[in-house]
Amino acid sequence: MPFFAAADGARIHYTDRGQGTPLLCLAGLTRNASDFDYLAPHLSGVRMICMDYRGRGKSDWTGASTYTVAQEGDDALRLLDHLSLGAAPILGTSRGGIVGMFLCAIAPERVRGLCLNDVGPVLEPAGIDRIRDYIGRNPVARSMEEVAAALEATSHGFANVPPGRWLEEAQRHFVSTDSGLEINYDPALRDAFLAALDAQQGDAWPLFDAACGRPLAVIRGANSDLLSRATVEEMRRRCPDIILAEVPDRGHIPFLDEEQALGAIRAFLERIS
Repeated sequence: MPFFAAADGARIHYTDRGQGTPLLCLAGLTRNASDFDYLAPHLSGVRMICMDYRGRGKSDWTGASTYTVAQEGDDALRLLDHLSLGAAPILGTSRGGIVGMFLCAIAPERVRGLCLNDVGPVLEPAGIDRIRDYIGRNPVARSMEEVAAALEATSHGFANVPPGRWLEEAQRHFVSTDSGLEINYDPALRDAFLAALDAQQGDAWPLFDAACGRPLAVIRGANSDLLSRATVEEMRRRCPDIILAEVPDRGHIPFLDEEQALGAIRAFLERIS
């Protein structure tokens, strides 16, 4: 099982599969490398490198004060160093896209391009409130099947989801223990999330502007409550060459195996190559 050591000695887990153009895949806030399992079978000629952030998946839990965009960005750069990669394009889902924009600002020479999955420089309050409601809390459901049913009932903006997908999601993001089902990340991530909200000042347009001038793509769930169409239009105004895709019947976040998402990712990788 592949790990590397972060600057503070934390063991960070990652997966490395496929051959071809390296693509650094950064997951959502509470999620892990498995975010990209649905995408992997649809890409050829791509080496997918997917990191579990600290406190998530199989990586070490290091405490709320370390669960920051800056720390996760530094860990991502150290993963590239560990693999002897000077630079790579980034596919960032939600939180991963914010980390990607951050890296464009602080280490532009390390980022060959950025593909954003349902995230941008402005995060809508409705989406933030939804995340605040669930982050760091274990499910009430007692079985994976019950969690899957709850996900299907409560996931905003989703329809026509492949059969069995919600059960797959449950199995990827919850674990069975003697006391019931639990989240598979450090509950202290809630404290980090709330602290970041309290400290937030303004939007992230300066980070997005730093991403312009390189291959750039954004995938939006048509029913997303986190990324608005207005924000996407402003992203296009600032970066006219951006690749845009909107996925019908999806909220936050598209699974990335949808036709529209795959088209955007393939077009993005073509620009990289």
